[in-house]
Amino acid sequence: MEQAIIAGGCFWCTEAVFRDVVGVSEVESGYIGGDKPDPTYKEVCTGNTGHAEAIRVTFNPDEISLPEIYDVFLGTHDPTQLNRQGNDVGTQYRSAIFPLSDEQGEEAEKAIGRWNAENGKMAVTTIEGLDGGAQVKEWYPAEDYHQEYWEGEGQRNPYCLATIPPKLMKLRKSFQNKVKA
Repeated sequence: MEQAIIAGGCFWCTEAVFRDVVGVSEVESGYIGGDKPDPTYKEVCTGNTGHAEAIRVTFNPDEISLPEIYDVFLGTHDPTQLNRQGNDVGTQYRSAIFPLSDEQGEEAEKAIGRWNAENGKMAVTTIEGLDGGAQVKEWYPAEDYHQEYWEGEGQRNPYCLATIPPKLMKLRKSFQNKVKA
């Protein structure tokens, strides 16, 4: 099993998408990229901690490759929006990849290049955390009530009902062979 950390706006939305991806065994919502130790949701929402709402994806590389993980990520949110996704505005909603190794960083660069070439646009997705080696900022799991949010509370949340189904439809349309049955 391997892991990848990505941030594509609201972690509820990104988590919902990746729970439906073949080869993904676990998705954890959390915070990364900031300097405040053990931030809370309320603190991250201020935009003052430097953290992004992100997910940590655990996947089987025999079923889905890291490049495919990055392609699904870039293809199911709008990587051209700087520090926002839809109505969520602030650096905590930035589009970012947090590589866990130099190889993941190289694959992230390639994925962004592929997306730019295929879409004729420029992604503003950042690659963060590698400091001359494989050092990434600390990962902080989000509070329990954020985990598997779409499967529970999210199905009754008007924001989620407006935002998540279009992302799931995009996943099913653009990545048909990577959707769980």
